[in-house]
Amino acid sequence: MEGKREDKLDFVSIVAQNNFHYECAKAFLKQGFNVVCEKPLTFEVAQAVELKKLAEDKKLLFCVMYSYSGYPLIKQARKLVSEGMIGDILMVMGEYPQDWLITEIEKEDQKQAAWRTDPKQAGVSNCTGDIGSHIEHMVSYIIGLKIHSLCAKLDIIDEGRKLDTNSSIMLKYSNGATGVYWSSQIAIGNDNGLKVRIYGTKGAIEWSQEEPNVLKVTYAGEPVQLLSRSHSYLYSEAGSRIPSGHTEGYYEAFANIYSKFADALLMKKEGLELLESDFDFPDVNAGIEGVKFVNSAVKSSEAGAVWVKL
Repeated sequence: MEGKREDKLDFVSIVAQNNFHYECAKAFLKQGFNVVCEKPLTFEVAQAVELKKLAEDKKLLFCVMYSYSGYPLIKQARKLVSEGMIGDILMVMGEYPQDWLITEIEKEDQKQAAWRTDPKQAGVSNCTGDIGSHIEHMVSYIIGLKIHSLCAKLDIIDEGRKLDTNSSIMLKYSNGATGVYWSSQIAIGNDNGLKVRIYGTKGAIEWSQEEPNVLKVTYAGEPVQLLSRSHSYLYSEAGSRIPSGHTEGYYEAFANIYSKFADALLMKKEGLELLESDFDFPDVNAGIEGVKFVNSAVKSSEAGAVWVKL
């Protein structure tokens, strides 16, 4: 057994379909392995909380792969908010349109579509769980606020499907701010359009995944600023792996998260004290919040788009 070896693996990465995440993570944690798991962490909140307790009891690190928070300029946006540069958060707009499920390609042996539209493998939601959850984590990572309640309408566009392919969600945050999230897999003309806009009392921030090397920042009464990756005017937290002007994208965002996780793991193995800044990767708590978000959205929609507390 790998778990009993003195030179066993430092961590495992779980990249299987959604329905395998809970059992796989639980099995590896019990054997003493640190874990990196794709989202969603689990289908049910109770399962996610169980994994958190197991990781804590075993003193293991647990990362949930919300990949887009690995972009350098997202870290810049987070630091701007935490430093109070845009003031108190008032309003958040998040969108994530795609068009790849406009037709029922799952019937054409398209394997990604086949399992993502299958409740047994994907869970209670397709669109909201798959891409809407990225909006939830991205916003949470940047503004540091929890969702207090939400009102969701999840649409199943094709009669032959059982899970949502479009969703509209209104939100209230813990500080009283409001938000709107739209995610869609039937928005013709869109590839992978994750975008967030955050409005505060002093300024605003805007970022698009398809143009990840630019962060739009506007302060009240001042000209619009376009911040570019890898420049000296950025915070140190927004460090980049390659020089400015060179395209940095999705793979680098993944690598940045894995790198942060690996750094923390090496420090832990060497018996060094880990500071809060060393945990700059989506942890099991982010996974729990993601499961709460998806299940609450489904609950709200099934009840007729009513407000539900998280």
